[in-house]
Amino acid sequence: MDLRRQAFSLHCREHPVLTKPAIVFDLDGTLIDTAADLIDSLNHTIAAADLEPVGLDDVSHLVGHGARAMIARAFAFRQKPLEETDIEPLLERFIAHYQANMPGKSRPYPGLIAALDRLKAAGYSLCVCTNKLEGLARPLLDGLDLTAYFDAITGGDTFEVRKPDARHLLGTIEKAGGDPQQALMIGDSRNDILVAQNAGIPSIAVPFGYSDVAVETLSPSHVISHFDELTVEIVKRLLNR
Repeated sequence: MDLRRQAFSLHCREHPVLTKPAIVFDLDGTLIDTAADLIDSLNHTIAAADLEPVGLDDVSHLVGHGARAMIARAFAFRQKPLEETDIEPLLERFIAHYQANMPGKSRPYPGLIAALDRLKAAGYSLCVCTNKLEGLARPLLDGLDLTAYFDAITGGDTFEVRKPDARHLLGTIEKAGGDPQQALMIGDSRNDILVAQNAGIPSIAVPFGYSDVAVETLSPSHVISHFDELTVEIVKRLLNR
């Protein structure tokens, strides 16, 4: 157990409160299928540099890494140099287009709403921990009427660190008033499973997102292929390991 978790445990012993077990979700590729809108905004962005549009297969595995990585990949894919001074204006163009069209074609994955309902009914605290900018994550969740489900929503700019740094996940749990010793991370990518491992927290991987490798190879604690499989029993089993 790292120093942060030790300090949290000591605080709870000295100031006992009722905490709910926390279930933390990644956003893009886990809660919501956002790829089509992100690709649209990416192609709008690179059109300013006269680049041909890219397809989902070209950059889908970078969706969870943020717009900057997608822009850089698109330039590399089209074999065009990207000057450091050009990145910020392109990023601003991307964000403006994405915000203006939100939520667009983005939709929750099948079975998600029912899963959130049963987990809330069972007394779990639900959170979002994404590398997407918090200022983009919140309006997306608002637009899909999902915000009320979550006790904490943190983005890649909420803290000084981001996934896979354990402090991003631990900070999210702390914001929700949860206990990292009773927490679970659910995600679709290497960053999600790795941040859980770095924090000493069990994880569930979903294979329908944007990982560039089979999620089973990332050594999650469990894999589900549909949110119908995210049962209270599975969560209890993982938290009681």
